[in-house]
Amino acid sequence: MLAELLPPPRSVPEPRAARGYWRRLLPTLALLACVTRVPSFTRPLWNPDEGYLAVQARLLAQGGELYDTVVDRKPPLLPWLYQAAFAVAGSGSLTPVRVLAVGAQLLTAVLLASLARRRWGDTAGGTAGVLYLLVSVGLNPEDAQAATFEVFMLPCTAAAMWCADRRRWGAAGLAVAGAFLVKQTGGAVLVPVMWLCVSAGGCPGASQQAPLREVRAGGLARLGAGVVAPVLGVAAVTDPAGFLFWTVTGSGAYASFTGSEIHVLARGLTNAAILALACAGLIPPVLRVLRLARTGAADLWLWSAASAGAVLLGFHFFGHYYLQLLPPLTLLATAALQILPRERTTHAVLTSACCCALFLTWGLLAPRPELDHARRLADEVAIRTEPQERVLVWGIHPETYWLADRRPASRYLTAGLLTNYSGGRDGPQVGERYAVDGAWAVFGEEMTERTPALVVDDSRGKPYGPERVPSLRRLLAARYEEVGVVDGAVLYARSRT
Repeated sequence: MLAELLPPPRSVPEPRAARGYWRRLLPTLALLACVTRVPSFTRPLWNPDEGYLAVQARLLAQGGELYDTVVDRKPPLLPWLYQAAFAVAGSGSLTPVRVLAVGAQLLTAVLLASLARRRWGDTAGGTAGVLYLLVSVGLNPEDAQAATFEVFMLPCTAAAMWCADRRRWGAAGLAVAGAFLVKQTGGAVLVPVMWLCVSAGGCPGASQQAPLREVRAGGLARLGAGVVAPVLGVAAVTDPAGFLFWTVTGSGAYASFTGSEIHVLARGLTNAAILALACAGLIPPVLRVLRLARTGAADLWLWSAASAGAVLLGFHFFGHYYLQLLPPLTLLATAALQILPRERTTHAVLTSACCCALFLTWGLLAPRPELDHARRLADEVAIRTEPQERVLVWGIHPETYWLADRRPASRYLTAGLLTNYSGGRDGPQVGERYAVDGAWAVFGEEMTERTPALVVDDSRGKPYGPERVPSLRRLLAARYEEVGVVDGAVLYARSRT
């Protein structure tokens, strides 16, 4: 078995030796984390998720209520983090959040390095930390460089495994809850954590006289309390019914695979191929060791399998979903390299460094036409409206609100929530009847109570355009008139009659 082939786990290093080790390693990891995130600072934003979070944060700062007047299908920790960053440094730039993202990636690398060092020694720790940071940018830059959910979820997943490896079950549960409260799929790390709890049992200092069953039960109880208490606390602080609906029960149509099979599968295969290229230094050692042993390191395999299941969940296969695979894959590769010749480690690091350079170049040089469109559209919106007026942007680019510095007229920041177009769904399951339950009734009230001064139809031929959405079409016909076009987006102002 792989576990039998690897060196036995080392004892915890002495504090003085540990301080010397981290004094040498931390500067390297910090520098690498900064270098790999350089492209993230070269654009005002990278994808609609960043735009969505920025608009949410502004609305929360202006008195909005999460899961009531500010809604999304995600848990609240990241919107709160954006709100806090904006409160400290202003809401005109995402730079403060980008700095926090660098810290999140560094923390993930440090935790992985600590895990690897505890199991396989000093060299393995450095290898794991460096390899993780090198492959962390190995996707389309709009997925890898954006300061969005997965980037801030990964430190929590790594912390959960770090605590479980030390049999600190209550802390492991808190870390699992943190991962879930950043993004629901972060809770997948509970699978390997529970396995470690059941297989290891107990906690440091537990009585050796206690029956193993009781020790395991105690560990599971602490783990469960650590997971459940923060989630219930967050639900109580927001709105329990709204929290449950928006994070768990209200996304059935969004998670459906029907209607976009070819489109979604093509995206999934493309992103998998891109990630495989980025991991060209990691995959060969794992496959090579699998020829010798197909079992061992069970918690890492479970972590990888649970993360793969999280990527599959929802059937959308966005590139940033794949980031969840990187921590367990990095540790598996590090484990494999321990039983291969030393030159294999050098080859893995050099290969990963070359791939990292390729992706960094992509991030620095690749054009972002959708961002350019959103900026031109936002400039036009700002010209045609007053700061206190509300605007409705009918599209999938909520960043237009943020770039224009205008408040949205609706709590539904994208047309996806009202049509199920979310994620590029281009099949028959797009339209009013596939919207979030009850959304059109609320939307109708919003359009009556705070009629937008300007409506922007940014559908540009997509299947959620007004011609396929009768309620929107009637609203435009009754109250608005066309006043301009920007890159195919049609602007409507309130009729004067």
